[in-house]
Amino acid sequence: MKGASGTTTIWKIRLQLMKPVTWIPLIWGVLCGAAASGNFHWTFSEVGASIACMVMSGPLLAGFTQTINDYYDREIDAINEPYRPIPSGAIPLWQVKAQIWVLLLAGLGVAYGLDLWAGHDTPVLFLLALGGSFVSYIYSAPPLKLKQNGWLGNYALGASYIALPWWAGQALFGHLTWTTAILTLAYSLAGLGIAVVNDFKSVEGDRALGLQSLPVAFGTEKASWISAGMIDVFQLAMVAVLIAIGQHFAAVLLVLLIVPQITFQDIWLLRDPVAFDVKYQASAQPFLVLGMLVTALAIGHSDLVVM
Repeated sequence: MKGASGTTTIWKIRLQLMKPVTWIPLIWGVLCGAAASGNFHWTFSEVGASIACMVMSGPLLAGFTQTINDYYDREIDAINEPYRPIPSGAIPLWQVKAQIWVLLLAGLGVAYGLDLWAGHDTPVLFLLALGGSFVSYIYSAPPLKLKQNGWLGNYALGASYIALPWWAGQALFGHLTWTTAILTLAYSLAGLGIAVVNDFKSVEGDRALGLQSLPVAFGTEKASWISAGMIDVFQLAMVAVLIAIGQHFAAVLLVLLIVPQITFQDIWLLRDPVAFDVKYQASAQPFLVLGMLVTALAIGHSDLVVM
């Protein structure tokens, strides 16, 4: 990203706008949803469908989300991160708009194709993609611009990165039940805590333009405790759910995956979230996403897949 102003290859600039590193949670979420369906099989057809769903969720719709976010955040980025493609002048705005539309339409098209493959009477994947794209728009664009409110914006982000791809993967190979939908929305509150970590680097610009991110509203120290608390409490809530449905081994595994996250919070996040945000995320998030998969596999082997 910091080389955006010095990059002349347009495709590299477009890729920078799409932020490939942000695709990983979406791709992983689809994998978790497929596992939670209890109905995924290692056949050529189903593996191909899962890859298509990952492409829809990651490169296409997450790419759309990141591009439209940069488009509407160009004034803030000019203060916080002037090296990004748009404020650095590396790409004209009309090309950014064209990229937004191409990614959106391609993502919706793949979603509809997956519904046809799965034989859905109701185009569940298409509706999820459309709903997620709408949330992406109101997250970034005025007049709603959910990211102006630290709680609403970060929860929308957390749900988009945990619940939505999970729902897509589960609906593609099985049935999306109300029980698992509610559980993943609860899990997304841990995602809210993760989203707060991304706000620490933007405090100056957010404050200047009136965005009430949690670090702006509460200060960096209190916001770091809120972030850690949300991440830990709602993962521990999933431990309680796993115990309640008789998945005790999975519950133990999830606790073991939460412990190092708490350790890294003490080492990095709670000491200096501005300086160590990247180190914290690189250290702790692998344990969180592994915990998601453990939870999904346990749900896929429980009665929740039909409730």
